[in-house]
Amino acid sequence: MRIVVLSPRVAPGILSLPAWDALREASHVRAPADDPHVRAIVASGIAVEISPITPAYARDVTWIAPTGDAAWAHSIAGDLMAGDGEEAEIEVVFGSYDLPGSALLDVVEVMDRLRRECPWTAQQSHETLSHYLLEEAHETLEALDSGDGDHLREELGDLLMQIVFHARIAAEAKQDGSGGWDIDDVAAGLADKLIYRNPHVFGDATVMSAQEVDANWQRLKATEKKRTSALEGIPVTLPALAYADKVIGRLGVVDIGGDDLGSRLLALVAEARAQGQDAEEVLRRSVRLLVEAQHRSPG
Repeated sequence: MRIVVLSPRVAPGILSLPAWDALREASHVRAPADDPHVRAIVASGIAVEISPITPAYARDVTWIAPTGDAAWAHSIAGDLMAGDGEEAEIEVVFGSYDLPGSALLDVVEVMDRLRRECPWTAQQSHETLSHYLLEEAHETLEALDSGDGDHLREELGDLLMQIVFHARIAAEAKQDGSGGWDIDDVAAGLADKLIYRNPHVFGDATVMSAQEVDANWQRLKATEKKRTSALEGIPVTLPALAYADKVIGRLGVVDIGGDDLGSRLLALVAEARAQGQDAEEVLRRSVRLLVEAQHRSPG
């Protein structure tokens, strides 16, 4: 007896060869419920009997588990083998597998349903979500600084939710023909960008160091963006130190003149860049150590 397990994240009808063999060689194929995978198998010419009863052991029968429910398959196999002892020969066949990143499809599906059925989600717009995006970015950075991997994973999920949320909103304009884009456009654009800006991996460029990789990235980015100013594209909403770092880097400034406080701060940012450090990160780390020391101090 065989039990075929299929992934809900793979298109119906796309099965592994062992799964097709299990279905074709069986005298009877049964499934506890109808679903798109079952209908695709029927469309291929294999008869499937829908039988919601608990499977009984039969050597030449193949069952199709509820889509994505490997636990059901293993539970049925375990129960039958326990009941029939050594007489029961049961094989669980994985007919399709989730590829890396396939769980992202679940996120898209959940967000799509929330947008349709949740009153709060349905009334949100790009504008109303803007402060959440900034908040989640800061919380993700805080988790990164904490060194807590589980916390970072959770916060990256919250940040990903904002990306999927904005893409779902934009998809509505695409669907009604008034423009817009969807999550696939976001992902495709990112993939194209990564390929274009990494010719040492996807092309015939040769690099000898990480510094050369970064230089190539910046050169290709400048060609792609066709900016008219060295400072174009730097978000003015960046924290002051991060903004200063970007400006100094774009302008190639090394020496900062002046003795006033602002000039001295700029000089420190330039010094950090010369040492290969990020001034924003260095200061944030120092402040965090100060706070931790304060918490440890008695009283």
